[in-house]
Amino acid sequence: MKEQKWIQEGLITESLPNGMFRIRLDNDDLILGYVSGKIRRSFIRILPGDRVKIEVSRYDSTRGRIIYRLRNKDSKD
Repeated sequence: MKEQKWIQEGLITESLPNGMFRIRLDNDDLILGYVSGKIRRSFIRILPGDRVKIEVSRYDSTRGRIIYRLRNKDSKD
């Protein structure tokens, strides 16, 4: 059986080396996130201030995988 994952939304607060980001989730938890393969392959730019969807493992809730960058209303992308 495959491992169950939680999908949550959050805000990128800080960009770290090697494609890692500090993310503040909507429930005010701070989490360490890394870019998933599809986002890395399609060269989607993630910057501090972006809202993202993140996939969090039930076993380690301190890190997760960024699976989607949500569109901002004020940016032109």
